[in-house]
Amino acid sequence: MKKNRTLIRTLILLIMVAAIGYTFYINFFKEDEVVSKGSTAPNFALTELNSEDKFTLSEQKGKGVIVNFWGTWCEPCKREMPFMNELYQKYKDQGIELFALNADESEFSVKKFVSDYKLTFPIAIDKDQEILNIYGVNPLPTTFFVSPDGKVKRIVTGQMTSTSFENYIKEILPK
Repeated sequence: MKKNRTLIRTLILLIMVAAIGYTFYINFFKEDEVVSKGSTAPNFALTELNSEDKFTLSEQKGKGVIVNFWGTWCEPCKREMPFMNELYQKYKDQGIELFALNADESEFSVKKFVSDYKLTFPIAIDKDQEILNIYGVNPLPTTFFVSPDGKVKRIVTGQMTSTSFENYIKEILPK
């Protein structure tokens, strides 16, 4: 009985030491992955929703890239999509690329949303919210404006207006 108690206490102590060690590691030694203004946008590659094409951020060098994180349930996202679609059509031939990453919803609901809003820009589903977490996105919508050299020029959290969105596009237009 006494041996069992000693064994259990030892195991509890080891678990506590491991938990404290892990906490110190995460807080003091692990590099923070959250993206900030002026940093290089982390590369990612995702298969587009309605095709077999892959969108790879690093292959967009020389273009201004807008990376938009959104959800079908998100009311501000719903209000942004029509003017984002319209302005994408206006600026895509001038070197602007827009890529919208859905925050891990079902393919059915995302395809229905895309169809309902008649969206024409590349869209993908961020499975397990992997890219969303790397970029440190919270809340939705959040939009990153990436300059042609791959640097994050602007981060917009929350809903934009058509005018502000167009002004931000002009900041990342290739020269």
